[in-house]
Amino acid sequence: MKLVVQVRLLPTPEQAAALEATLHACNEAASWVSNVALARGEFKNFTLRQHTYDTVKSRGGLGAQAAQHVIKKTCDAYTTLKANLKSGNLGRPGSQRYRRATEKPISFRPQGAQPYDDRMLSWQIPGRTVSIWTTAGRVKSVAFTASAEQLATLALYRKGESDLLERDGMWFLNATCEVPQAPLNTEPVDFLGIDLGIVNIATTSDGEILAGRELNRLRTRERSLRAKLQKKSTPSAKRRLRKRRRKEARRAKDINHKIAKHVVAEAERTGRGIALEDLTGIRERVRLRKPQRATHSSWAFHQLGQFIAYKARRAGVPVVHVDPAYTSRTCAECGHIDKANRISQAWFTCRSCGFVDHADSNSSRNIRARAWELWRRGAQSAAPVPPRTPRGGTGRKRSITASDARCASPAL
Repeated sequence: MKLVVQVRLLPTPEQAAALEATLHACNEAASWVSNVALARGEFKNFTLRQHTYDTVKSRGGLGAQAAQHVIKKTCDAYTTLKANLKSGNLGRPGSQRYRRATEKPISFRPQGAQPYDDRMLSWQIPGRTVSIWTTAGRVKSVAFTASAEQLATLALYRKGESDLLERDGMWFLNATCEVPQAPLNTEPVDFLGIDLGIVNIATTSDGEILAGRELNRLRTRERSLRAKLQKKSTPSAKRRLRKRRRKEARRAKDINHKIAKHVVAEAERTGRGIALEDLTGIRERVRLRKPQRATHSSWAFHQLGQFIAYKARRAGVPVVHVDPAYTSRTCAECGHIDKANRISQAWFTCRSCGFVDHADSNSSRNIRARAWELWRRGAQSAAPVPPRTPRGGTGRKRSITASDARCASPAL
């Protein structure tokens, strides 16, 4: 399976200037290629290269490999746009948001990431340096820093492209690594149901509740502080805003990583699979009052699901996504479905048999039961299709395997 290892570069001022000029040139060329692609209606790598390759090389002073990567990056951007339009992420056809996305060419930020292959970038892992191509020539001995685990992963499994990017004055390289994964457990003894929520980030069918009070308090505090600083709008307030940017997202990402690691470790230890809800499109389906919108929009359920999925693949733990409909209204003991069963956010009381349980714990048990039934029948999982990595041009179609959790029971 593919993992991305991010290392931080420590360039000198001269090296940083060369890297910055390179990113600006590549992204300016990519924006020009994007204009040509939209004007001609050509979004395939090979066809678009015939119209733009020579001009990109001469216009931006780019080398052959850099020019090809610029064109490929543009094609990948339009592939992503097409997927978002098809899935409805940019509104309905004809809406203002939809027209805004389709009627003008994609533009690239000057600091946007630029892919590098092994002809343009070489790693000296023992010395913790890289040699990288720039528009000013080859820049050698650019230092980087990484943990011992990252260095070992790079040395053993690095394969493919690396992306150069700049963020908040810092330089990073995202290296692609092909990491071996454990054989899939095709005979799990049961499933560990996971109910995802805002108040309680994750609740397992074992009754373990991973509360999100700390994260929700952090989000509320950060929103309040951002509003005060934006209202003040002094130079010092703007400096503080820049200093605190992405702090909330980094904290949420760290918490999601820890939860995913704990859930996968428990499932692997007990020989079970993992059952998740398919919450695709929930933001479009749910209508909320204004005070609830910020909390709901900052709910990182998709990120947590992705973390659980890739950690489970690496550990060989099967993951099944189920339909979440009525899981919060169904009694896990007798199966009675009634909206009145959910007496509050926290508690569930069955109107038929009188069963009382924590509401999220009851939902997680229903999720576990649905996943187990899907697995026994060998039915298709409700998991969203894993995103394909666009390669440009023609190629073999990506195969869907059991480890992708598309089929509940790969043995059938």
